[in-house]
Amino acid sequence: MMESNLVGNGKTQTGRKILTLMHRWAGLFLAVFLFIAGLTGAIISWDHELDEWLNPQLFKRQSQGEIQAPLALADQLEAADPRILVTWVPLLIEADENLGLAVNGRIDPATGKAFELGFNQIALDPASGEARGSRTWGEISLSRENFVPFLYKLHYSMHIPDAFDLELGVLLMGILAIVWAIDCLIALWISFPNWQSWRKSFAFRWQQGSYKLNFDLHRSGGVWLWGLLLLLAVTAISMNLRFEVMRPMVSFFSTLTPNPFAMRTPNPHDEPIEPGISRGEILQLANAEAQKRNWSKPAGGMFYEPEYGIYGVTFHELGEDHANFGLGNPWLYFDGQDGSFLGDQIPGTGSIGDIFLQAQFPLHSGRILGLPGRIMVSMLGVLVAVLSVTGVVIWQRKRRGRSKIGS
Repeated sequence: MMESNLVGNGKTQTGRKILTLMHRWAGLFLAVFLFIAGLTGAIISWDHELDEWLNPQLFKRQSQGEIQAPLALADQLEAADPRILVTWVPLLIEADENLGLAVNGRIDPATGKAFELGFNQIALDPASGEARGSRTWGEISLSRENFVPFLYKLHYSMHIPDAFDLELGVLLMGILAIVWAIDCLIALWISFPNWQSWRKSFAFRWQQGSYKLNFDLHRSGGVWLWGLLLLLAVTAISMNLRFEVMRPMVSFFSTLTPNPFAMRTPNPHDEPIEPGISRGEILQLANAEAQKRNWSKPAGGMFYEPEYGIYGVTFHELGEDHANFGLGNPWLYFDGQDGSFLGDQIPGTGSIGDIFLQAQFPLHSGRILGLPGRIMVSMLGVLVAVLSVTGVVIWQRKRRGRSKIGS
């Protein structure tokens, strides 16, 4: 019996050593990425507020006069520069705000590729339609105009360039999120060497030297935050690999409502699909559909996705465009060629799998809980960076210790 116990303990110890080794190398592999993603995540929890503070010229209206209809201003911009295709229009704006539009280049007949505009966002005076500023969202730049978008794109792609018609940075960060999720499970297992001393895995030895405190910050800090860390990792997979991984995975356990984007193969970014029906016609169709459903909220914004040839219209009250609480705002989707209805996304409705997917961004950003959730995610981002640093410090100290023993 004793020999059997010894063999069992030996296997347990061997398994623990293997898992510890896996955690160590996964942690070192992830450390830099999680450090950057954690700190940038803490900042971009307040992206809209920071962006407006840094760039009042883009967001705050400087003129007087009657505000024009947003769709009319979008049409006016396209008429003034035929190279421009407007891809996002807010349909409701505050009286003291500029109209912020997203744009894409139309197809250049001479090359068969999209025109290079030099910008993908432009702010218009809501009365005169005069341009108040423009920028390329996500450009590698620390200027005031680009600082927040730069951090946002750094968070989910590390600004790794696209290649082979693939968003390599997005794919890499999605793969790293999978590794992180698996590592969260491994870390929890090795944090509890035995159940008799489980309390140690929650304790912080504040007065027993920097080595023990650093170790406890990493281990115990990770244990206290384990559920939230796993939540961030899983939702990060959804953000970056929604159609490649998360949606197919969820479909094994729950029936999913057909998604118009999942059912189409996108065109290359520089080969946009020209819309065959106008924004005004789509808005009429969307309002008619909303009326059938007895929706009381007005149309709040609309996009055209030129890579898929799909329009989307969202419904919300003035000031609710960022969906700062709950599962977000409802959307209706229409074909960009003939205006046929393609589907919808109504928060809180559909199968369990549909609701799970709807919750991914609100959970990742903390917006599902409103302001308290955003504060929590911001603090969690800093703590992710701390866990990354403490993990590397533990590895360095143990490596030094082994080197001294070897010498």
